[in-house]
Amino acid sequence: MLEKMFKLKENNTTVKTEVLAGITTFMTMAYILAVNPSMLAAAGMDKTAVLMATCIASFIGTLAMAMLANYPFALAPGMGLNAYFAYTVCGAMGYDWKIALMAVFAEGLIFIVLSLTNVREAIFNAIPTTLKKGVSVGIGFFIAFLGLQDGHIVVNNDSTLVTIVDFTGDFHTLGIGAILALIGLFIISILYIRGVKGAILIGIAATWILGMIAQAAGLYIPDAEAGFYSLYPVWGLTDFTSLGETFGQCFKADFSTVRVFDFVVIILSFLFVDMFDTLGTLIGVANKAQMLDKNDKLPRIKQALLADAIATSAGAVLGTSTTTTFVESSSGVAEGARTGLASVVTGFLFLLAIFFSPIFCAIPGFATAPALIFVGFLMVTTVISIDFTDMTEAIPAYLCMLAMPLMYSISEGIAIGVISYVVINVICGKAKKITPLMYVLAVLFVCKYIFL
Repeated sequence: MLEKMFKLKENNTTVKTEVLAGITTFMTMAYILAVNPSMLAAAGMDKTAVLMATCIASFIGTLAMAMLANYPFALAPGMGLNAYFAYTVCGAMGYDWKIALMAVFAEGLIFIVLSLTNVREAIFNAIPTTLKKGVSVGIGFFIAFLGLQDGHIVVNNDSTLVTIVDFTGDFHTLGIGAILALIGLFIISILYIRGVKGAILIGIAATWILGMIAQAAGLYIPDAEAGFYSLYPVWGLTDFTSLGETFGQCFKADFSTVRVFDFVVIILSFLFVDMFDTLGTLIGVANKAQMLDKNDKLPRIKQALLADAIATSAGAVLGTSTTTTFVESSSGVAEGARTGLASVVTGFLFLLAIFFSPIFCAIPGFATAPALIFVGFLMVTTVISIDFTDMTEAIPAYLCMLAMPLMYSISEGIAIGVISYVVINVICGKAKKITPLMYVLAVLFVCKYIFL
């Protein structure tokens, strides 16, 4: 049955190889179960509900990838997209998380339509490659900046906006938390360099354990009023009823205070970031697995994109930010995964993780902060493939990268990148390389700054 469904022999693989590879992929992705609830909690969402939504959305998306496309790619709520959801839409823009979920749901529906046609690929191709890479790097810096804040390594300063924490000032809360976050970053980095599977997840767990040891030794002293709670996990059963806190809430959003153009910009931002991330990941991981055809195209890409789109809308209904294909799928590919059977294994492990939600929800911010900083680094490595010898390409990418962390907004970075690309290339006599879509986007973003 498995042979018929997943064509194992045709893909030169075995059940054992696929199962072990699926477990490997889960191990390298499981950090999202700790990070996503922590990030979306900043938008006012219930952590347990978000964790359950994350598990179920990952299961649905990964299973859809297996059944529709027969690829060993796993899906989960995407890093960067959850940051945009929590810190830009719900933070800087001040919208309720239910509105943000509705935007994700709408984006997913648009994706489903685009995935059934060639439009999605056409849009992707219309955006300059340099700008796509700039967006990826910018999101990496933004996520790293969030990690530095969550770990209380970087703190507010009225004179310079931000500064390094005073390690001795509030040593038993801020200080020791920042030190543990830095130790966690070194643990993840060293494990990753040495090729340890699940390095990020192990780093999160190790940092949390060190925190509990610090609390037992009196170095960390809980202060609930200041937001520093006991680090000891409270063992208990998963409260499955908590999913009701987020399930279907996107349909209960109050749009009375939402400006139409703002909502369109939010959807477009989710749309383009998800599009770049998904297609880039699919092609990158498929290339590593030697799945591309002689024209360097991915067979069954429509089915793969459709699985991603279905997962996005399903995740929004469940109560999480955009669910997308994870580049960590490459870890399973490196272990020999070649079919959807590996994805089935990964998907069911995500479903099983629901029963451990009390543990994941108890993980402190300083333990997940190193993961954010390190994932930011992995995204920033894309910068080496940007052509800095062509200033008309490099400067817009640079402005995009610069804007995201400093303006605390992924969408502002995209807007500035698009506008600067069009303006610089038109004035410098290189208008021929600008696609019609880029002109449309530039005009829309300029109108946003003028009228909103």
